[in-house]
Amino acid sequence: MEYVLVLLPSLVVGGIFWFAMRAIFNADKSEREALAKAEEEQGAGKEHRRGEQAGGESGTPAN
Repeated sequence: MEYVLVLLPSLVVGGIFWFAMRAIFNADKSEREALAKAEEEQGAGKEHRRGEQAGGESGTPAN
């Protein structure tokens, strides 16, 4: 029983540390996924606008 009482505080602190690190890594992973999605959407928007600009410019003035 003495061994359990000696090891229990370390195990509890280790468990809290493990949960905290897991939460940090999951938050980081979610943030990276959201950033990649936002960059992808932003890039797609730029490509769409480039296509409109290139398609609208014929090089000859409209008189």
